[in-house]
Amino acid sequence: MSWTEAVDGYCERLDPSFWAEPWNALSNLAFLIVALIMWRRAGQIAPNHRPARILAVILGVIGVGSGLFHTFATRWAGVADVLPILVFILTYIYFANRYFWGLRQGWAALGTALFVPYAALTVPLFAMLPGLAGSAGYAPVPVLIAAYSVALWGRMRQVARGLAVGAGLLALSILFRSLDQPMCARWPGGTHYLWHLLNAALLGWMIEVLRRHLAGGDGGR
Repeated sequence: MSWTEAVDGYCERLDPSFWAEPWNALSNLAFLIVALIMWRRAGQIAPNHRPARILAVILGVIGVGSGLFHTFATRWAGVADVLPILVFILTYIYFANRYFWGLRQGWAALGTALFVPYAALTVPLFAMLPGLAGSAGYAPVPVLIAAYSVALWGRMRQVARGLAVGAGLLALSILFRSLDQPMCARWPGGTHYLWHLLNAALLGWMIEVLRRHLAGGDGGR
């Protein structure tokens, strides 16, 4: 396998040139814009701003990595695209365990590590669903967010509601990602850029849920 091998997995890409995916590439600006907004909003809750700002930085890196992938379209750029997303997921789970559940660092880290076997068990199941195979790697995440929402409903109603909204947004985002190739003949350019726009909104919202909690605005019902 060559790290410079070209990758063509999206409706919009018709050739290997740098700007073959203009919508998919430019829509990554949404991640950078939302990251900047959330960085500034996190500063409003100093000195408890660090977790939200860490997530805002990772969100910005997601935008850069995805931008690289949808321009260079190589295997190394694919890693630059996927790795920051995984880091965001794991970091958010850790912060959720720490600040929503009040777990100590070790227990929060252990709970975060459990995401790996959870994903390993569920991704093959989601891959069996018609039309979802290409997005099966993301499908366990909205399920996990929804599970956290249900579990927190009785003790942190506002956090639980925020997480429920996040799960719904991510499910909708995955839908548009899954429709990119099936809709290609009817929708020139595909729908992958909508995955970017909705994901930028989703990840910003997830940071906002944590930010509000750290600001002390969601302690009860």
